Amino acid sequence: MPLMEIVDLQRHYEMASGVVKALDGINIDIEEGERIVLLGPSGSGKTTLLNCVAALDSPTAGSYSFDGKDVPRENSEEMTTFRRENIGYVFQFFNLLQDLTVLENILLIQELSGERNKDRALELLKLVGLEKEVDRFPAEISGGQQQRVAIARSLAKSPKLLLGDELTGNLDSKTSDMVMEVLVKACKAENITTIMVTHDEKLTNYATRVIRLDSGKIISDEKLDN
Repeated sequence: MPLMEIVDLQRHYEMASGVVKALDGINIDIEEGERIVLLGPSGSGKTTLLNCVAALDSPTAGSYSFDGKDVPRENSEEMTTFRRENIGYVFQFFNLLQDLTVLENILLIQELSGERNKDRALELLKLVGLEKEVDRFPAEISGGQQQRVAIARSLAKSPKLLLGDELTGNLDSKTSDMVMEVLVKACKAENITTIMVTHDEKLTNYATRVIRLDSGKIISDEKLDN
């Protein structure tokens, strides 16, 4: 059974000029452990799809099931619970709390998820190669290191699915490669499925599958041997 099943997913917006079909009949089955890159021009529907997958937005029509259960789409409290229990998120601009140390940023997420475990937090920081930076503040480390902290933080609650929206968009090419290598290593070690939205074709080198969108539709879906 796939981890995720999306059938005829649609997301329409009523505008003064008419109906905008941000998603127009998306069909995807995603297996556990896949690393998926979503590619497409601005306005193609990539981020809208990611938001529906994360239960941050409710589709207009279609079905979406996760781990064999329908994903809540109308009840905000149930949607929040679904995200907390299943979804990790890595942002483009890191979103670390500047007045907390690297380790404290991880521990805070654990506390919010109901389970503080310092040994687990240290293990995650070692996994992303930052075991020597635990007592430093975000402003004292590089952008690439901050993004690696963000990856460790997203793994702190052991999500089944990790989502990234332009997670290397704020990094140079060399640092981007380093962050992606760490991400792949971490997701393999934790057996986490990954979906990343990007404009960067190079990130396909780290994917097992590339899905291209345009005008709210999937125009290609290719599996890779990475």
